[in-house]
Amino acid sequence: MIERPVHALLDAILGGLELIRLAAATRFRLRGRYWRWRAATAFGGGRPASKRTVIRRTLAYGRWARSIRRLGR
Repeated sequence: MIERPVHALLDAILGGLELIRLAAATRFRLRGRYWRWRAATAFGGGRPASKRTVIRRTLAYGRWARSIRRLGR
């Protein structure tokens, strides 16, 4: 029972680390072309979302990016 929350927490932490890795790979140009494109595609380019929604979507993107990176190994 406790295993699932631990995995969720671990996924969130590792997803956050993947976001940091991506930020470093783009030399922390968070308003550069890649991040503008990513914001429009992954986070929705329509109406502004709440901060909570943006954080949730950002962490979900980090988890997804980590899983894709793991597939290439």
